[in-house]
Amino acid sequence: MTTAVLKKYKLVIFDWDGTVMDSISKIVNCIRHSALALNIEPPSDTAIKNIIGMSLELAIEVLFPDDVAQHPALINGYKQQYRVDTTATPVFDNVENVLSALKAQGVILAIATGKGRAGLMRLLEQTQLGHYFSATRTSDEARSKPSPDMLEQLLAELAINADEALMIGDTKIDMAMAQAANIDRIGVTMGVHSAAQLSEFSPVATVDNYQQLQRILLG
Repeated sequence: MTTAVLKKYKLVIFDWDGTVMDSISKIVNCIRHSALALNIEPPSDTAIKNIIGMSLELAIEVLFPDDVAQHPALINGYKQQYRVDTTATPVFDNVENVLSALKAQGVILAIATGKGRAGLMRLLEQTQLGHYFSATRTSDEARSKPSPDMLEQLLAELAINADEALMIGDTKIDMAMAQAANIDRIGVTMGVHSAAQLSEFSPVATVDNYQQLQRILLG
């Protein structure tokens, strides 16, 4: 954990899965189920976790390189399973307090996620967090992480310089994306990767919960 108070940023960009929402177990379950339904041996849980953040299409390519003909069925199966799977996906503790406090200080908030547009919009409505975010990018509108495309689109839309923005995410994929965009980054350890793994990409901080994040962003 790093807890030094950071500079003030004009724009803070959040990943979704494993960063705002505790949804990693559900994603793993749905990937496994989509494979088993097609009589394909599912990847290990670790392998699945390591693709979280990518677009679904790229994730399936990485996880099932020997089953190319089944990729469309795996993608459709995952989407169907995600809608019916009952694994709990709560928002992490204190998320809304942090979003509200940042917004109150005039910070612009955005999302960059590997989710598709329909899935993100559904979750923003369910969680009632959508009103906090001025802009969002999904895998439907940009090249998949770790390409910096999502972040570069957000910077252009919001007229913010890279050195005025901060990316918050739980995966090495998030950190690599931010590094490629020359954006400062904070790693959170509630999702996929550990502080040691996230530190490979020189984050300005790593935190274990939103209380710690609030202290270093808001003092």
